Amino acid sequence: MTSTLGAPQGVAETEKAGLAVRYKQVRRASEEICHPLAIEDYGVQGMANTSPPRWHLAHTTWFFETFLLKPYLPRYTAFHPQFESLFNSYYETLGAPFSRPLRGVLSRPTTDEIYSYRAYVDTALMELIGSVRGNDWENVAARITLGCHHEEQHQELLLTDIKYNFSLNPLCPAYRTDLRQTPHEKTLALDWMPHPGGIYEIGAKETSFSFDNERPRHRIYLGPYTLASRLVTNGEYLEFITAGGYQRAELWLADGWHTVRGHHWQAPLYWQCIEGTWWQFTLGGMQPIIENAPVCHISYYEADAYARFRDARLPTEQEWEVSAALQPAQSAAENFRESDFLHPQPTPRQGQIMQMFGDVWEWTCSAYAPYPGYHAPAGALGEYNGKFMANQMVLRGGSCVTPTGHVGVAYRNFFYPHDRWQFSGIRLANHL
Repeated sequence: MTSTLGAPQGVAETEKAGLAVRYKQVRRASEEICHPLAIEDYGVQGMANTSPPRWHLAHTTWFFETFLLKPYLPRYTAFHPQFESLFNSYYETLGAPFSRPLRGVLSRPTTDEIYSYRAYVDTALMELIGSVRGNDWENVAARITLGCHHEEQHQELLLTDIKYNFSLNPLCPAYRTDLRQTPHEKTLALDWMPHPGGIYEIGAKETSFSFDNERPRHRIYLGPYTLASRLVTNGEYLEFITAGGYQRAELWLADGWHTVRGHHWQAPLYWQCIEGTWWQFTLGGMQPIIENAPVCHISYYEADAYARFRDARLPTEQEWEVSAALQPAQSAAENFRESDFLHPQPTPRQGQIMQMFGDVWEWTCSAYAPYPGYHAPAGALGEYNGKFMANQMVLRGGSCVTPTGHVGVAYRNFFYPHDRWQFSGIRLANHL
């Protein structure tokens, strides 16, 4: 965030106006995602890893109230004193959060009360933007920007959680029946794009917003490698299933094999074989598998096993970032949330390396760990990313439910290797 200290008053007011517009757009988008829901849908929590939609609406509001209004708006009165604990996700330094697996048992506050909470905080936030002066503005502006990106993360979680919640219903309800339909594209050949390796810099640059886990920028060495020109498709993954991939222990990591056997996995999440034909549950309801669309809802274990099946491997996050940085800038052709498919799409373009952004989060073989020289921010905000840097794997590139413009080349997502309710998929790599 550019500092306005010492800047002319007109510059500061212009920046305030722009940030107010950005804030309103993000807040409105969260509520638009919820518009197709029935009131009964707002409280459903399908598993411990998901959250009810109304919890997402409340927690993102809690974030602005906790990190902006309480410390920076004089005489601010909290909407409800117990919301501080109820909608705290994992910030232990701020008190004891309410149990995550039990969020779905809360029938109160009602959905209407949560929307009132959002409106109350939005009004106060506009007051803060208009009144803050001097040295506080830089901190306030930086926290509003972080809060907007935080809410965009929850917008993606809203859609992935809604999908999982709906998938448990035997009626297979559609979240929306008006989604754009997948075009019938020809499957493009998978090419191997060589890279000579060398010394490169990765990590976020200082010229725009980034999360703390993307910093500091640092130098790395890469050996020569090759990267697949596109994502693995449903049809290619079906070949793995047909060849007995889920029964071949030699393809799996030990933890992966234990997970597969324990959960009786035979296909990606949401896939069903009905009378000899493969279908999958989508945000538009049950749909036949489109063989040339990217496979998704794959765990790290499945992605790794598939790569072994193809005598390949998953890319490191460093390889992914270096290759992504060489690609043309993101464009409207990328399949993000605003494309309104809300599902991975076949690539219609022939290019060097395709589908680097959007469609599916791409598993890498890199453990989620701090970059050299990383220091978590001081205070409660230091809990945002740093304390999760163990036992998880890095994913890159965004998905079909990621907001446009939210992810960049340096963005690091992370999940546990058994997780697969996110829109996660596979790009292959290999050594040269």
